[in-house]
Amino acid sequence: MFTYQIIVEYLGTNFVGWQIQKNGLSVQEVLEKVISKFLKDKIRVIGSGRTDAGVHASEQSAHFKTKFKIIDKNIFINSINFFLSKYSVSILDIKKRPSKFHARHSANERIYKYFIINRRSSLVLEKNKAWHIKKKLDIKLMRQGANILKGTHNFSTFRASSCQAKSPVKTMKNATIKKNNHRIILTFQSKSFLQQQVRSMVGSLKYLGEGKWNLNDFKKAFLSKKRKMCAPPAPAHGLYLSKIKY
Repeated sequence: MFTYQIIVEYLGTNFVGWQIQKNGLSVQEVLEKVISKFLKDKIRVIGSGRTDAGVHASEQSAHFKTKFKIIDKNIFINSINFFLSKYSVSILDIKKRPSKFHARHSANERIYKYFIINRRSSLVLEKNKAWHIKKKLDIKLMRQGANILKGTHNFSTFRASSCQAKSPVKTMKNATIKKNNHRIILTFQSKSFLQQQVRSMVGSLKYLGEGKWNLNDFKKAFLSKKRKMCAPPAPAHGLYLSKIKY
């Protein structure tokens, strides 16, 4: 058996998420269907993480095993992408990996980016691709809040009730906020994340930026370790799985 890693880009708008579900079309289902048909082999695609419905990916990582050796990766990529084009999914690269490689368990770091467009005018080009916030946000205060999230903490406040992670303790390697005109990009780096953690953190930072909370309110909510203290999570359509490092 041969093990291959694929790097995948997708627009999550019309998917129920990464993982195969009975209630709609998933990215995993589309990839397995197309790759299985091309290789004439029953393929199971394992992703580095499960993105929720509406969440996008610029570099999702996944792996699959097959009894067939892929001789020409360009032919593979071009052929697979031809059939994927109608689904807003694209394979960017494929690499042969050792048999022990696992897209999820072998990952050392995950990077998520969240995009906010902070302006009065409605979105046209970036509709369903960023969170539109009309009220001007205080970026300086949001950065102070993001700095509080760095390091090893109990992130229970930002954890979905349906999260199945064994522990709420995570180490946030970095949390940055950059602004360019109306575009705000929040970047979070960690080995792993809890379910809805990024969207919950962004929602709480937005409360801080628009003045609904001050810095003490933000700290109090974070340190409470209580989900009910969290601000409403940011919408899925502004979130992107940006990179997986091994």
